[in-house]
Amino acid sequence: MATTDASTAAGADIDIPDAATERTVTANGQRVHYLTAGDGDPTLLLLHGGIIDAAHISWGEHIGPLAEHATVLAPDLPGYGASPVPDGEWSVPHHVDTVAAMLAELEVEDAVLAGVSMGGGVAVGVGLEAPERVDRLVAFDPFALGGGLPNGRLSWLLANVQVTNYLSVALMRRSRGFVESSVNGLCSEGNEVSDVTVDRVFQEVKRPNAGAAFRKLRSYEVTREGYRTDYSPRLGELAVPARCAHGRGAALTPLSVSARADERAPDPGLVVLDGCGHIPPLELPERSRELLVDVL
Repeated sequence: MATTDASTAAGADIDIPDAATERTVTANGQRVHYLTAGDGDPTLLLLHGGIIDAAHISWGEHIGPLAEHATVLAPDLPGYGASPVPDGEWSVPHHVDTVAAMLAELEVEDAVLAGVSMGGGVAVGVGLEAPERVDRLVAFDPFALGGGLPNGRLSWLLANVQVTNYLSVALMRRSRGFVESSVNGLCSEGNEVSDVTVDRVFQEVKRPNAGAAFRKLRSYEVTREGYRTDYSPRLGELAVPARCAHGRGAALTPLSVSARADERAPDPGLVVLDGCGHIPPLELPERSRELLVDVL
């Protein structure tokens, strides 16, 4: 099992949750930085979203409490956080292969996977491609479970031009206030993420390659016809229980995506979160933890 401790991790300068330890592992031909805490059964692997995100942003406030119930692993997917930018394509299937390889390298079997947005889609993909490593999964507002673009051809155009992302990253680097308004813009009206989370995003966006992984992912995933990766037709193949939890007010991935997935996946159990937008673990942290502890 090829792992290294925090002394060699590229993320030594990030705001690591007190309960967590930094490690790295070589998986799918690249070095993956991850946080870990706890030593109980089962193993819970937490997957973050896209845009400007990382393990300590989406899941930093959850790692300590969840470590009381499981061994927690929270990787920075390739190109995010302290995981180096890889060569070649960024895609959901690439992240799926990396997570599956990470579980194999760490000799983890029967893991519980939980992911938000992009990470939710990755969790579903790992459940399909490496079922021998997964016992059950939870997807919060998942990506890659529907082919339609939210704004039609405009989404395709923005994915290819990418000017808005470059501009947003530049503005976020200059202003913590813009970071706060941008992150809260993903929330349901009246919800706000914590100051700790805003600070972590503000810190993360100052990395030299901030936004690069998301731009490359969009360039690959967004086509004229729709999203390239869509696991929804394959949900009936899942050999593990899969639950979706979706904010009723989510805009980036509409509730209909999880509702359709719930009809197709085995052992369904859709949880609709009222008063919640696109990022349940950050908007409704206590409710999101309750859901995960229940699944554990």
